[in-house]
Formats: sequence, structure tokens, C-alpha cells
Amino acid sequence: MTQRHTEDLLPVRVGQFRLLARLIGLAALVGIVAGLGAVAFQVLSGVVVKGGLGFLAGYSPGGPINEVEVLKAPAATLLGGFSPWMLLAVISAGGLISGLIVYTLAPEAEGHGTDAAIRAYHRNRGLIRPIVPLVKIVASAVTIGTGGSGGREGPIAQIGAGFGSLLAVRLRLSEYERRILLAAGLGAGIAAIFRAPLAGAIFAIEVMYREEDFEAEALIPAFIACTVAYCTFGLSMRGVFAAESHFDPIFMVVVGLKFDNPALLVPLTVLAVLMVGASWLYVRGFYGITALFARLPLPKHFRPMVGALLTGLVGLGAYYALAGVGPRAQQHSLNVLSFGYGLLQDTLVGRTPYALWSGVLVLTVVGLGKLLTTSLTIGSGGSGGVFGPSMVIGGSLGGAVGLLFHHYLPSAAPQPEAFVILGMASFFSAAAKTPVSTIIMVSELTAGYELLLPAMWVAALAYLLSRPWSIYREQVKTRIQSPAHRSDFIINVLKGKTVREILPAERAGFDTVSTDTPMPAIQQLITRTTQTVFPVVDAEGLYVGLFGINDVREFLYERQMGSLAIAQDLVIPGVQPLRPDTDLSAAMWEFARLPYEELPVIADDGSRRIMGMLGRREILAAYNLQLRGHEEGQAEDETASE
Repeated sequence: MTQRHTEDLLPVRVGQFRLLARLIGLAALVGIVAGLGAVAFQVLSGVVVKGGLGFLAGYSPGGPINEVEVLKAPAATLLGGFSPWMLLAVISAGGLISGLIVYTLAPEAEGHGTDAAIRAYHRNRGLIRPIVPLVKIVASAVTIGTGGSGGREGPIAQIGAGFGSLLAVRLRLSEYERRILLAAGLGAGIAAIFRAPLAGAIFAIEVMYREEDFEAEALIPAFIACTVAYCTFGLSMRGVFAAESHFDPIFMVVVGLKFDNPALLVPLTVLAVLMVGASWLYVRGFYGITALFARLPLPKHFRPMVGALLTGLVGLGAYYALAGVGPRAQQHSLNVLSFGYGLLQDTLVGRTPYALWSGVLVLTVVGLGKLLTTSLTIGSGGSGGVFGPSMVIGGSLGGAVGLLFHHYLPSAAPQPEAFVILGMASFFSAAAKTPVSTIIMVSELTAGYELLLPAMWVAALAYLLSRPWSIYREQVKTRIQSPAHRSDFIINVLKGKTVREILPAERAGFDTVSTDTPMPAIQQLITRTTQTVFPVVDAEGLYVGLFGINDVREFLYERQMGSLAIAQDLVIPGVQPLRPDTDLSAAMWEFARLPYEELPVIADDGSRRIMGMLGRREILAAYNLQLRGHEEGQAEDETASE
């Protein structure tokens, strides 16, 4: 390779390295905020649970063994014990408060927040209004803390994703960088609140698509953000609550779970098929109820209250329906409300003292009831996630299947608790189209790595059998369908053509700005030209950097005494010029990651002399011409073959 070619490549490599280094540093900052946001949500929701469900209604929902209680259960309750009717009042009030908060301050915070983050990634250039995560975290804590059925990942995902978007906007980063930080923040929130750092990172790049595709460029920043968020959450909770450790898996599982008998794959195939059916019912029911509430002749502010009231009635219906099974069963039946992890934890450690059919009945009632209450709570406009309820639904129904196989085929299913974990994996893989992250997630939630192989089996089967539906409607099929990646596929067509071939001769006349040009002169220049990007040159007329019209406006808005600035102060770091022999695919990649419609082209003699300006529209015209020629060539080949 010649020295000139080495010099041509070096700035691109240096620019890419700087971009990656910047993203990694900012991803760590996003991870800190996501971890602290998870702490805030944990504390806030815990306070609401203890005050609303605990003190007022006399109900303690229970939860994972390894999760610290934010507040101790109240020594005395308002009415001296559990009050079904006070429970209805509390849950309805929570729905009303949540609805008023959401629809007054940020209507886009309704429902499950992960879909909103996916939509922002694909269709909104990675932009999330800063108020949305704050509204989401408060509204979700109120909704779930008062008994509404929802999960933690929605609000925490929006906290991380929202801060990633905000940070990129404040630092005037490109749309590409903004989307990467959004995805990293989404994963970081999940990594912190579920103590599942690897699963959070994989979830962030997998959940964007419905089919077998990943947002690979976000993986390394997501690793960094998730690691930092996980550590921030654990250390913060340890410091606040002085517990021994907050780095253990959330759930404790029975000792001795393992996979040592291939015959287990037969009942697990049945389990996967049943979970596919349950996921279809979940998705259809969820969006069917959402559509019904959308047609309800009632202001949006009050619809979550109606959904919460119906959720409470379902919970009480399950409570009274299981009265014949015993008080323990009635206590478990109320896991259709709030987070609902109590029965799941008891089942994982074998603490469910029921006969066969009583156990199957309790688990089935909770699984199907949770499916309905989640649809009512979130579908009516209440705020909360759908991952947590999915774990309860899949784990409960999987546990019921496990009890039956253990009773009738004990040699093939010696450990019914394994079906709880594998039910969680197969159900959410089918519902969310995220088999890889779900396998890792349930393993990290339960430290059940011995079941990794059967988890792969059931997750793959469930995913393959459930292709037509997903709980995340904002997912796109693949990168080809994503508006965020349209330019990526233009790039493939343009390979082989260079900037020299399309640099317009008529654009030779363009305005440059010397480094010492004062701001008033720059403002006058902007008013008398249609140019939107201005190269900055030194005293010898050689390229130094560039700025755009919007950069001037933001500079004046954000800095005091902006009129005293000079052009050197406006130069945007990290923007590399094009060269005549730059491949158009590489040039289009630069346009995709930068907010400019034009870029300067400098001479390839090493002088950094500006030859002209190349616009995005010239590249698109070249793309259309190249594509037309490709299609005509294909048509001629087809005609010749005939």
C-alpha cells in the first residue's frame, strides 16, 4: 500500500475509533443514570406498595427472596386485616392518579414503555422527550404499587433510553449516535432492575426486530452501559439499605436443578406448544382490550381507573373462587395483581403445599388471571411493563404443566420446578420474539444455568411456532424495514463508485469562512446564501473543519455573549471531509451519521485544499441511476434467458 493510500485511510479509522471511544464513555454515563433510575423506581414503588396495598388494604404481595424490602410491612393496618373492598378502592385510586399524571403531562408514557423506546429508535430519529421517562417512572410506581398488573422493565427502559437520547441531544451528537445511546440505555435499565446485565445488553439489540436480526452496532455500548448500571444499582441499594449483597439473582431456586435426561425434551416440546397458545391468547387479548378501551366514550384520563377497577374485580374473583382450596391459595391468587412474584418464588423453591389438582388449579388461575389483569391495566392506558407479568404467566402455567408431567411421567419430568423456569423462557420468547435474551434473562434471574440447554430447546420451538404475532407492535421485521437503516441499503448499491464521478462542477463556487471570522459576519453570510454548511479554513485557505446553520443557532441559544465568538468556536469536532476517491458507500455512511446536507471535498494531494461541496441529493441521484441500470440489466438477462 502506498503512503498516499495509507494517509487516505487513516483519518477514517481515527474518526471511527474516536466515535467508538466517545460512545463507550457516554454509554457508561447512561449506565449510571439507568442504575440510579432503577433505585428510584424500586424505592418509590416499594413505598406505594407498603402504603397502599399494605397499610390501607391489608395485603402483602410478597416477592423474590433475594430482593430487599424497601419498607418493612406495617405493624398494623388501617382496618385490622385484609379488606377486599378497600383493595378495590386503592387500585381504582391508583388508576385514576396514574391516568391524570400521564394524560396531563406526557400521553406517550401510557402503556408499556419498551414499545415507545422501539418506536423512537426506528421512527423518531432516537428522540424521546425528557419529561416522558420521569412521568413514566412515577405513573408506573403508582399503577403497580396500588395493585395494577404491570412490570418494572417498561419505566426503567424508558429512563435509560430517555437519558441516552437527552444526552445525545445536549451534546449535539448525530442521529446515529443518539439511537445507539438510546438502545444502550434501554438495556441498561433492564440490566439494573432485574440484575441481569448480559440479558439487558442482548435484549437491547434483539428487541428492535421481530425476525432474526440484531442491532449489532449497539452491542458494545450496551455491554458498557449494562455493566455500569448493574454495579450502580447494586452498590446504591447496598449503601441505602445496608444489606449484605445486591448482586445475587433475584429469585432463589430449589437446589439440584439439572438436565441429565434427553427424555425431558419430549414433555418440554408439549410445554413449548402450550406456551405458544398462551402467548397468542396474551397478545390477542392485550390488543383486543386495548382496542375496546380506545372506543370507550370516556376521557382518556379516566380510562386507567376503569381498567384498574376491573383488574381489582378479577383479583377478588380469583380470591373467592379459590376459597375452597384454603387461605394459602387465596393469598396466592392475589398474585394476579401488582408485580405478582410471590407465587412464582414459592413455586421455584417448592413451597406450594397443594395436592396435585389443587396446585394445578392455583397455578392456572394465577397464570390466566395475570394475563387478563395485565391486559386490563396496561390496555386501558395504565403505566407499566409487560416483561414482568410475562414471567409470572409463563412460570405459573409452566409450573402447572410440570406438576402434571411429574405426576404421570415422573421419570421424564423428575423436577417440576424446572418447568417454571422453562415456561418463563418459552412464553416470553413466543410473545416478544426475543429468544436469545430471554434464555439469558431467566438464567440470570434464577441462576438456573444448568437448564440452559432445555431453555434453548423450548425458546427456539416457541419462537418458530409464533412468528405472526408479538407483544411489541413497534418492532419491524428486519433492518431492511427500519426507517433508521434506509441509508444502509443505499450504501450497498453505491459500492464501486467514487466522489470524483459525481462531484458537480457547477458547485465549485461556494462560501468558506476563515477561522477568525466574527459571529456578526457569519450571521450576515447566512442571510445572503442558500448554503447550509460552511467549511472553515485557515489563513492559507486549507480546510480546518465545518459548521452548519443549526450549529450557529444552537451556539447562540446555549452560550452567553455568543456574538463575541469566532468561526473557530463553531467548528464541530469529528467531522471528516470527503476526498475525490472516497467510495460513495463510505460517503453515504457519513451522511447517515451526520445532520448535514452537504460535506466538503478536499484534494487528494495531501494539501487539504477544498475542491467543492457534495450534497446528499447528488448521492441519491447517483443511487437512483445505479439502481435503474441494475434493474434494466436484470430485465435484459431475464429476456435473454427466455
